[in-house]
Amino acid sequence: MFLFLPVALGGYYLLGRVRLHWAALWLCVASFVFYGWWNPRFVVLLAASILFNHAVSRYVLQQSDMPRRQGWTVAFGVACNLALLFYYKYFVTLLGALQAWGLSSDRPDSILLPLGISFFTFTQIGYLLDCRAGLVQSPSLLKHTLFVTFFPHLIAGPVLHHKEMMPQFAEPETYRFRADNLSIGGTLFVIGLAKKVLLADGIAPYADAGFVAPAELQFWGAWSTSLAYAMQLYFDFSGYSDMALGLAKMFGVRFPLNFNSPYKANCIIDFWARWHMTLTRYLTAYLYYPLAMQVSRWRNRRGLPVGSAGSRTPSGFALMIALPTLYTMGLAGVWHGAGLQFAIYGLLHGVYLCVNHGWRVAFAKRIAPRHAWLQWCWSRACVLLTFVAVMAAFAFFRASNVHEAMALLRAMAGLQGVETMQWPQQELLELGGLQDWRLLVGRHLLAIQLAFLLAVVWLAPNSHQILGYFSPALARVQEANARWLRWRPNWAWLIAFLAVLWICLMHLHRESRFLYFQF
Repeated sequence: MFLFLPVALGGYYLLGRVRLHWAALWLCVASFVFYGWWNPRFVVLLAASILFNHAVSRYVLQQSDMPRRQGWTVAFGVACNLALLFYYKYFVTLLGALQAWGLSSDRPDSILLPLGISFFTFTQIGYLLDCRAGLVQSPSLLKHTLFVTFFPHLIAGPVLHHKEMMPQFAEPETYRFRADNLSIGGTLFVIGLAKKVLLADGIAPYADAGFVAPAELQFWGAWSTSLAYAMQLYFDFSGYSDMALGLAKMFGVRFPLNFNSPYKANCIIDFWARWHMTLTRYLTAYLYYPLAMQVSRWRNRRGLPVGSAGSRTPSGFALMIALPTLYTMGLAGVWHGAGLQFAIYGLLHGVYLCVNHGWRVAFAKRIAPRHAWLQWCWSRACVLLTFVAVMAAFAFFRASNVHEAMALLRAMAGLQGVETMQWPQQELLELGGLQDWRLLVGRHLLAIQLAFLLAVVWLAPNSHQILGYFSPALARVQEANARWLRWRPNWAWLIAFLAVLWICLMHLHRESRFLYFQF
C-alpha cells in the first residue's frame, strides 16, 4: 500500500499530463504487476486470456452482417472461456468424483487457482456477448486491457460492464489530477480497510472455530457460528468493495455500487438487489433475461398469456419465473465453487426467490397490514426472516461439504442439544474493580461482538450513505439520516479517519486474506 499505490498514482498522473495513452498503458502495466505480485506465472495466463478475447471480439464485430457466423464465433469464444474456468475450478473435483465412483484410476492432483479467474473470465464473456449485441463500437486493445486488468476490481470485483467503463477511460478529465479524488477515494478506502481489518478479521476466528467440527456444536454454538460467519463474509466482501471503489476514485474512475446494506433487506428479492449487486445484474442480463424471453416467445406463439397475466397461472409461473430463477441461481452457486454444497446454496436461494415471487403474486396485497404500527412490526419481522434464511444458505456456502452444512443446520434447529445458558446477573452483582469488568467482558466477548456488529448492519448507515453526495459510486445518491454521520471534506473528518487508519495499520501484522479471492 505504501509502495505500489504511490508509484502507480504518481506515474499515472504525471504521464497523463503528457499523453493519455501513456497514462493508460502505465496503468495496465501497474495492474499486471499488482496481479503478478502473488504468483508471476499467472500474468501470462491473464495476458493470453485478454489477447484471445480481444481477437475474438474484433472478428465478431467484423461479422455483423453475417449473424449466423457471428453467433458461432461468440459461442466459440464463450466456450473457450468456460473451458479455462472449468479446468482451474472444476477439473480436479470431477476427477475426484470419477475416482470415487470407480470410473477413473487417475489420482487427481490439486491445481493452484489463479486469483480472480472467475471475475476476469465473466467480464470478458460479457464483453463478447455485448459485441454480438452491437453495444461495442470501437474496440481497442489498450482500452480492453485496461478494462479487464484495472487492479482495483481485477481480483474480487465488482463485476464491471464495458459501457460504464470505456467512456471514462476515453475522457481526458479522468487522467487529470484532482485533490478531491484522493480525498474521497482515500476516505472510502479507509472505511473498507476498517471493515476488513477491524470487523471481519476480528470475528473470523469464531466462525472458523465453529466450522471445524459443526457436528459437535449445539444450539447456541451453532447460531453463534452462523452469525459470526454472516458478519465476517459481509464485512470482508463489502470492505473489499469499498476499498476497490476508493482506489478507483483515486485514479479518477467511478465503479458501480456493489453492496447496499443487504442485511436490511425485507425479502430475498430485496436481498439480491443489495448483495453483490454487480453479479446480480450480470446474472440477470446474461442468464435470466435470455431464458425468460425465450419462454415468453414460446408461450406467445402458442397463444398462452405472458407477462403478469401469465405469471398468475401455475404453468406460467413455473415456466416464466421459476425455471429462469432456478437455472440462474443454480449456475450462480456453481460459479462460486465445484462442490455440491455450492450448487445447493444457489438452488436454495433460487427456491427462496420463487417463494418470494409466488407470495407477491398470490398473497402480498391481500395480507399487507394497514395500520402504521402493524406495518412497522411486519417490516421488522420480514427483515429478520430474510436474515435467518440467508444464514441457513450460508451454511452450505461456508461448510467443506454437504454433511457439515447439514450438521450445522441440525444444531441450529436444536437437534444436537441445547447448552445451558449462564446469565451474568450474579456476576454483575459481584463486580468490584476494573479487573472484574475485564473478566466479565472476556467471558462474553463473542456475544458482545455479535451484538455490536448486528447493530452496525441494522442501524448504522453504510459507506455509500456516509459519503452521500460525495460518494464515487455509480448509483443513486443516498445520505445518512443523522447529519453528524454525513461525511464532509473538513479537518474533523480528516482527523477521525487518520485515527481509524492508524488503528487499522496497528492490526495489519495479522495474516489475513479476502474471502472472495478464492473465487
